[in-house]
Amino acid sequence: MGTTVSTLTPGTRSRKAIYYGTFIHSRTITNLDIITQGAIGVDDSGKIAFVERNVESPEKLFLNFPEWVGVRVFQTPKDGFFFPGLIDTHIHASQYPNAGLFGSTTLLDWLTTYTFPTESSFSDLTFAGTVYNRIVNRTLSHGTTTASYYTTIHVPATNLLSEICHKKGQRAFIGRVCMDVNCPDYYGDESVSMAMANTKDTIEYIKSIDPDYRVVSPIVTPRFAVTCSGDMMSELGKLAKQENIPIQTHVSENEYEIDFVNKSFPKSGSYTNVYDDHGLLTPRTILSHAVHLSEEELKLIKSRRTGLSHCPVSNSALGSGVARVRDWVDEGVNVGLGTDVSGGYSPSILEAARQALLVSRILAQREGVERYKLSIAEVLWFATRGGARVVGLEGKVGGFEVGMEWDAVLVGLGGVDGAGEGVLDSEGEEVVVGDEQGLTIGGVDLFGWQGDWEDRVAKWVYAGDERNNLGVWVGGRLVYEKERQGVERLVRRNGLYN
Repeated sequence: MGTTVSTLTPGTRSRKAIYYGTFIHSRTITNLDIITQGAIGVDDSGKIAFVERNVESPEKLFLNFPEWVGVRVFQTPKDGFFFPGLIDTHIHASQYPNAGLFGSTTLLDWLTTYTFPTESSFSDLTFAGTVYNRIVNRTLSHGTTTASYYTTIHVPATNLLSEICHKKGQRAFIGRVCMDVNCPDYYGDESVSMAMANTKDTIEYIKSIDPDYRVVSPIVTPRFAVTCSGDMMSELGKLAKQENIPIQTHVSENEYEIDFVNKSFPKSGSYTNVYDDHGLLTPRTILSHAVHLSEEELKLIKSRRTGLSHCPVSNSALGSGVARVRDWVDEGVNVGLGTDVSGGYSPSILEAARQALLVSRILAQREGVERYKLSIAEVLWFATRGGARVVGLEGKVGGFEVGMEWDAVLVGLGGVDGAGEGVLDSEGEEVVVGDEQGLTIGGVDLFGWQGDWEDRVAKWVYAGDERNNLGVWVGGRLVYEKERQGVERLVRRNGLYN
């Protein structure tokens, strides 16, 4: 069974379709909305035109929507469901070759040992193309429909990632990394003026391929206060305001890093204040990690309406610490999830959600504070609607409501029949998701008595992976399918529609 990224391009097929079956999305941060017999209509622009519940069959649906007769109908298989596309609020596309490589390092020595040497290699466009094509394909297979990417200092390679995301259809924020102090001799911006000119070049290039930023958008990206001068940060803050584009950077990831920043900017008083003093703390700013925030810093972030990207995999892998996410939520700060590849070893937001759950339980046990535990509903909110808020796409993606974009993942779970064989049945043509030993493809086995959807979702969050993703759509466009034409086998066919 081959994994493929869809070769469909805009305009090759109408995006108008009806999706029928089970839909699961976040209603609130603590509640999932589970629609077990529903239908969603997606129009030619890729937006949701209607959401219907308690639909007996597509045939009955057409009585109320006769103008939709003739469109394709995608039906979820048994034990399958549609879920909103996942949103990665913090990922370094250029670091993907290093995923899983840490040695015994922590943040700052990891940067000099692994990260900077690899990023410097992106002056080679062939190398850059190989890596960027692979990471976009990989994240799409994991159900990531929106990603906020860091690239490198290189303009041509950054522009290339913009092209790749636009062509493949992944919604993306593309940020050329800016860094002008405390950099290795072989890698860094030569001056503030050069960094600004190069950043403007990438912004203009993205405008040229996607003028309305419908799929790809630029994002101002000072690496972090350790490698950015005050002058550079101030100029980048002005540029973001002038261009009306978002900002992304790191904050309070590692205790040594925090000490370094406080000594470099003693007048600011805190790491977060450094960004505020230079015009970088805005409602459109994404701060990643935030492991060691003080209470005063968290209140400042809330007052500026800045979003936080929780990166539990990276925080654990680099030994940075455990973020008190419950405090963020209680303060009313918008929270999303980030894979932080390659500080994080996995490009999967589902893995980030899983680790967010696990580290919150460790924190609760260590601190003796039960409320520090996160719930499945909460981490799925962070992965979708919360992430949408953090990247500035609230109301556009992250859920299933009229007017929102059809960014969705079709998830298949493995039902186990009476003989112990793993199969995935649809009411129409059978879709087998298993091998010759009867093991389901993916880590989730469902037994007959496990019919409760809350339990199924829990098993998916804790045991699922990209093998469970049968298809992925962005803006109504099929951008990934588990096997070529595999999703087409889930299209119902009869006299009413083709």
